[in-house]
Amino acid sequence: MSATTSLLQKMTAGELTRRVLNKEPLFILDVRNDSDAADWQIEGESIELINIPYFDLLEGVDAALEQLPEDKDVLVVCAKEGSSKFVAEQLLEAGRSRVYYLEGGMKAWSEHLEPVLIGKLQDGGSLYQFVRIGKGCLSYMVVSEGEAAVIDAARMTDVYSAFAAEQGAAIKYALDTHLHADHISGGRKLAEQTGGTYWLPPKDAEEVTFDYEQLEEGKVVNVGNIKIEIQPVYSPGHTIGSTSFIIDNRYLLTGDILFVESIGRPDLAGKAEDWVGDLYTTLHERYKSLPDELIVLPAHFGKITELGEDGAVSARLGDLYERNPGLQITAEADFRRMVTENLPQHPNSYQEIRQTNMGKIHPDEEQQREMESGPNRCAVHDK
Repeated sequence: MSATTSLLQKMTAGELTRRVLNKEPLFILDVRNDSDAADWQIEGESIELINIPYFDLLEGVDAALEQLPEDKDVLVVCAKEGSSKFVAEQLLEAGRSRVYYLEGGMKAWSEHLEPVLIGKLQDGGSLYQFVRIGKGCLSYMVVSEGEAAVIDAARMTDVYSAFAAEQGAAIKYALDTHLHADHISGGRKLAEQTGGTYWLPPKDAEEVTFDYEQLEEGKVVNVGNIKIEIQPVYSPGHTIGSTSFIIDNRYLLTGDILFVESIGRPDLAGKAEDWVGDLYTTLHERYKSLPDELIVLPAHFGKITELGEDGAVSARLGDLYERNPGLQITAEADFRRMVTENLPQHPNSYQEIRQTNMGKIHPDEEQQREMESGPNRCAVHDK
């Protein structure tokens, strides 16, 4: 082992997440190609970033040295790890010391889940949000009296199982608010692994190839002996089956219908014109009739600025009606125009992801990683 290699330091996705949440200064050298770096980057309030493709550094790192600070930690990032390790070693050989590489690269960053306590429930138990900070996905776990339910699980199911075990709970239910198109759901897999029940809205499940419990309004899911209620609220618009949840009469899990800084897009099944009316009704009638004091907990976030001081993504429903751009246009015709004319690029591989979540195709683990690469792009205003 060379002296340089022995000095090489790695940073895990979890360590990077905590630096972002704690707003610790960090300078990132992204050595992916220009298009990949422009499409999807590591963001944070105290993060600085430059992109110099790996192939531009093969003959030497002088071009990078000129742009890298000497008084900050520097993290070299690539897609899978190998290129960043090579560049980090070259920087060390050039005399730099505060240099790290991201273990597992952007793929590890995309898959890290950070649990954040949202709150204790009124009759006992707790609600946790799992922040997938590199992808912008949010999932949830209700824990009470030795039982747990997971909502909108990512495909990294071991994280939920391990966390539930730490809480002394067994996972009894896995629920999806809708058929996801931006990421592969871990709900069915989690239910199979734990012997639990998988719930999915039936209007989103017409083409699925597996058995599931129908998630419909009026079917309350109870967690624990004290019966923490997960109350389904039919709220179509992002998909025809989209269903929100009210938990503990205090939290509104909105799936991909309402976000902190935007609203859900209705086009990922190719039916924007058909579903935009449902989206309008849900946002301006159904949700509007709910108590302003409910805390909105969405299934995604689009910008790092949406994370609060504790790392959680949440907002009071009444406040969103005052400041969320997607809720300010109340005339239906104007709303339809705003939504259908402002749709961003589709999520990567979204059709294949939908087919996977229906059970129609069965990609292996590496194929699933590739399908999920990039940002979630579930919101109208995400560019």
